[in-house]
Amino acid sequence: MTVSFVPVTTDEQTHQLADMAGAIWREYWPAHIGAAQTEYMIEHFQSYEAISRDMALPTNPYEYWFVVVNQGEETERIVGFTGGHDEPETNRFFISKIYLLAEERGKHFASRIIEFYTQLCQERGFRAMYLTVNKHNDLGVRAYLGKGFETIESVETDIGEGFIMDDYIMEKKA
Repeated sequence: MTVSFVPVTTDEQTHQLADMAGAIWREYWPAHIGAAQTEYMIEHFQSYEAISRDMALPTNPYEYWFVVVNQGEETERIVGFTGGHDEPETNRFFISKIYLLAEERGKHFASRIIEFYTQLCQERGFRAMYLTVNKHNDLGVRAYLGKGFETIESVETDIGEGFIMDDYIMEKKA
């Protein structure tokens, strides 16, 4: 079994990514942040329009990849997706999204994703990678700590309509 990272480059792939994001968010996040904030986050950060907007930014556009498991020559499946963007001003890569389908969690794909970003950072000459993780997402916090990330800041970000993102900023040296 091999894991590959397939760049999202077409409009069809962007739609597929947004559909997957919506499904993952609706399955995982309502228990943590409630249904209303989940839907707000999908619309503003995970929808086709939001993903397309971020990919079209004139500076530091977002890049997305499907996480694909290859089993033999003809069998492959998408198990999730990831994305982020270069941040040359801080000499880091910002990992905006790491999402796996429910049935694919716990199979060490997150480790492969972090390895992917470590290699990407080294190839691009970045000193580190960083991400935000919801403070109440115990599974995510533990996973990132276990992968060598350190908590460097605690932030509360007003994202509009009375919703707050209550996150840790975590960083890992490349």
